[in-house]
Amino acid sequence: MTEPLFFFPTHLDPESERPLYRQIYDLVRDAILDGRVTRGQRLASTRALAEELGVSRNTVLEAFDQLIAEGYLTSRVGAGTFVAEELPEELLAVTSAGQSREAGSSPAVSSRGEVFRRWSKTARTRADGAFAVGRPALDRFPWKTWSRLSRRVHREIAPERLDYGDPMGFRPLREALARYLGSVRGLDCTAEQIVVVRGSQQGLDLAARALLDEGDRAWIEDPGYLGARAALEGAGARLVAVPVDGEGLSVAEGRRLGRGARLAYVTPSHQYPLGVTLSLGRRFELLEWARRNDAWLIEDDYDSEYRFAGRPLAPLAALDGGRNVVYIGTLSKALFPALRIGYMVVPRGLVDLFAGLRYTSDRQAGFIEQALVTEFLTGGYFGRHVRRMRTLYRHRQEVLADALGERLPEVIELRLASTGLHAVGELARGWDDCEAAERADLAGVNVRPLSAYCLERRMPPALLFGFAGFPDRELVRGVDRLSGALGKAPSDRPSS
Repeated sequence: MTEPLFFFPTHLDPESERPLYRQIYDLVRDAILDGRVTRGQRLASTRALAEELGVSRNTVLEAFDQLIAEGYLTSRVGAGTFVAEELPEELLAVTSAGQSREAGSSPAVSSRGEVFRRWSKTARTRADGAFAVGRPALDRFPWKTWSRLSRRVHREIAPERLDYGDPMGFRPLREALARYLGSVRGLDCTAEQIVVVRGSQQGLDLAARALLDEGDRAWIEDPGYLGARAALEGAGARLVAVPVDGEGLSVAEGRRLGRGARLAYVTPSHQYPLGVTLSLGRRFELLEWARRNDAWLIEDDYDSEYRFAGRPLAPLAALDGGRNVVYIGTLSKALFPALRIGYMVVPRGLVDLFAGLRYTSDRQAGFIEQALVTEFLTGGYFGRHVRRMRTLYRHRQEVLADALGERLPEVIELRLASTGLHAVGELARGWDDCEAAERADLAGVNVRPLSAYCLERRMPPALLFGFAGFPDRELVRGVDRLSGALGKAPSDRPSS
């Protein structure tokens, strides 16, 4: 048997933020990787090492346990602890036959998996900085009220609430949502029809999986919401890009381009990203198409709370009579994105289907968050917050428009939004919106090119500006940076 190696790290720092066990782990691992400790070498006992270092034996055991778990050390009962003969880095780089393989190679994934891989870059898009789209006014959220309600919920929680719950969601929240939708959106539904989900994106994913088979055709707005495109592609749908005009999605073009479609995805209250409202005539036309063709409609009502003038038109689900429309809403825009609570209203015939699908996806949303939102809704705090934010967002859009009009009048013309958290800024002739967005990004400004939302259609160059989530000074500062970024003439590339 080889002589034990009494390895004595001498660089332990009791004042360091790194725990002592982690310092021992790092020193031993580094010694193994750089060859100062040979493979198969037996180490000193944990008791001896602890005495030498002046630490508890448990501290050394914790470090060694981690090294054993990761494959750097092996432990043999009655013999001691040894450096592994094969290190983890080598095992990862060698096939079962012992032949090296290309870095990054792995077993093949499904064709649907490749769809998600293509969307990974979009999913990691930077979301910070003016003018990030979709961000509400986090600086004006009533955190003190929320904290007080949170303390109450935690104080009064019953033990049985900590067990598994109804996959459809917390019953009191579903009842509160049904009352809210009936009074504010004119949507006649019951708590039984409401499914609580972790944000509208999960709702889109569940609806696409439930309603589509592989290869089914699905209408999608062009330009349109990228998250919906990802959910439909992920469900195996063949997308039919239907153009949007001043009245919203063109049903006539949808009929021409996408015969036999099983589903249409629409944002009728505030088309994303252009901001137009689906006209009442188009709404009835779309509903008639769905009924005649035995097709489904997914209605994404993502920010209708923030309408700055007049009352919104009735949602498709309110006009449908509970037959063809799956309605999706979210609290990410009305409250805050990290909450991850959205909801669906499904036709009665689909309740059992979505209960089963919800159960097999992630079982249920978190109870604490659902209970908190219930208190916020039923206590009247939600309505007051939305009314305050509606006034604030109208003001912030005006600040943005004034700043752009003063600093970039020859480059950008902001198309004022009547609803929501973002507006579209049309670029002057000769600009390419992707180039403009790249220049803005280098200046620390987050604007999105309209062309990124187009599937087949070519649109005049434009940028999306989120304005709701930024105080006046940040909006003005962002415009100043954008002015510096777009001060030079555009390149000679053709506009999008």
